[in-house]
Amino acid sequence: YVPSQADIAVFEAIAAPPPAELFHALRWYNHIKSYEKQKASLPGVKKALGKYGPADVEDTTGAATDSKDDDDIDLFGSDDEEESEEAKKLREERLAQYESKKSKKPAVVAKSSILLDVKPWDDETDMAKLEECVRSIQADGLVWGSSKLVPVGYGIKKLQIQCVVEDDKVGTDMLEERITAFEDYVQSMDVAAFNKI
Repeated sequence: YVPSQADIAVFEAIAAPPPAELFHALRWYNHIKSYEKQKASLPGVKKALGKYGPADVEDTTGAATDSKDDDDIDLFGSDDEEESEEAKKLREERLAQYESKKSKKPAVVAKSSILLDVKPWDDETDMAKLEECVRSIQADGLVWGSSKLVPVGYGIKKLQIQCVVEDDKVGTDMLEERITAFEDYVQSMDVAAFNKI
C-alpha cells in the first residue's frame, strides 16, 4: 500500500502521463507523481527497469536481464530483513500518529431537544411564577430555551417550554421529578416532543 522504489523506476521510464482511457494507469501515475519530493525516502531498492516486468518477457529497456532474479521479483521492495524492519518501523510510526490524532478528537456528546408541557392547577395559578420555578432548575448538561403559554380550555393555560439536555447527564425522569416538586404551581408535566440532536 506504500509506493516503493519499483514505482519510482517505472514512473521515471514513462515519458508522459497515460491517456485517459487507461484510467487505472493514469491514477497510478498521478499517485506516484504526488510523491515527487519523498521519492528518495520510499522503501525498497531501486533496480533496473527490466527487473520489474513479467518473468518470460524479453527486457527491451536496455538493462541486462538476469534470469535468477526473475523468480523473486519484489514489487514492494521488501525482500531483505533490513527493509522489512524499516517497513515495520514506518508502520508503527504511522499507527502511533493515527492513535495520537484519534485521542485528540473530542468525543461526540449525545444531546436531545425536549419540549415540555407543564400544567398548572387552575386558571388562578401565577404562570409567571410557575415559569420562574421551572427555569430555576439548574443541572450540568441542561439548558433552558424559549417558552410560551398555550390555552388548554376554560381560561387555563399550560406552559410549553423548550430545553436541550446532554443524554448522559439529564433524563426526563429527573426533570419530571424536579418540576412536579413545585406542588403549589404544577399539577403535572408531560413530554410533548423529544428529538435527538
